[in-house]
Amino acid sequence: MAELVISNVDKIYRPRRKKPVHAVKDLNLSVNSGEIVALLGSSGCGKTSTLRMIAGFEDVSNGSITLDGKAIHTLPPSKRGVAMAFEAYSLYPPLTIGDNIAFALKSSSLPTVEQQTRVKAMAEMLDIGGILNRYPSSVSGGQQQRASLGRALVRDAGLYLLDEPMGQLEPQLRAILRGRIKAYLRQHNCTTILVTHDQTEANALADRIAVMEGGILQQYATPADLKARPANLFTGTFVGEPPMNVFPAEVTATTKSVAFRIGERTSLTYPRSDFSSEVVQALSSIKKLAIGIRPYALHVGKGPIAGQVVACQWLGDQTHVAIEVEGRTVVSVAHERIKEKPGSSLALEVSASDLHLFDAENGNAIAHGGQLA
Repeated sequence: MAELVISNVDKIYRPRRKKPVHAVKDLNLSVNSGEIVALLGSSGCGKTSTLRMIAGFEDVSNGSITLDGKAIHTLPPSKRGVAMAFEAYSLYPPLTIGDNIAFALKSSSLPTVEQQTRVKAMAEMLDIGGILNRYPSSVSGGQQQRASLGRALVRDAGLYLLDEPMGQLEPQLRAILRGRIKAYLRQHNCTTILVTHDQTEANALADRIAVMEGGILQQYATPADLKARPANLFTGTFVGEPPMNVFPAEVTATTKSVAFRIGERTSLTYPRSDFSSEVVQALSSIKKLAIGIRPYALHVGKGPIAGQVVACQWLGDQTHVAIEVEGRTVVSVAHERIKEKPGSSLALEVSASDLHLFDAENGNAIAHGGQLA
């Protein structure tokens, strides 16, 4: 397997008689050999354009893409050593499912028996072993999607590109296949880029996740770091389910305490020792502050945050409580069952170690848990 390096890549679409669209902006990204990376973002963020530029189906407007030290962005798709599973399946209608999966092996030097063995093993892993003799038009969309995925993974390639590879599958099957696919990629040391808008899929499969928005790479980190140390307010609120609660705040620091005023009636006050001197100094120059609190860190208790319950839902293993606080709705998640009726009063608390502080003007992270970001 090989290392992929994307350097200063832009993608600018120039539709006739329309304003150019800058879909990917100065992207720099490296993927280590054998690493699984997810491109995560909402529709139109640039993730699919990035994948198609790597595959060769879109030209690179600026910058370069190298695979194992070799520039590939000027090569035709067939010369790049890249295997791709398409979101739209792109199966060959005249060929059976089995022949579609085997198609990329036809030009290899593998004996026919070995090709058939590979196809059968891949089909069994993807749970489509019983439809190898059927044609694409006679099977479901989910089965077609798995055939497209199998056609990509069965190849010997330097890089594997998976575009929303399980978007058509029901949740239970998707959960099973995620484990199988990750084990397969690990076993074969496959350098892989996955495009998805599904956070669960990205977290389950990827070693690192590249969060994109507006064509710009917002943060590139492990799933744990994205959650614990978001680089900016966008990543903090985009990654995590339920989303991070955010309060606008004013900060006051004394020799003994640091206080955050998050509304007309609510302040969070902590010992100054809960924050490093660098954080306190950084806060002194911030004009507008935003505080982020993960729902799991906002605990029902006797804290200084008071509000009225909007909704209380028991999901079988956790409770989601929506509370109106200072004119905004926040969510608290508890693992125990909480029975509160809408309209009842509730108090919430959060420790300083669970606070994420952002500059509200530019969105950049200032501190996480009392330490500089």
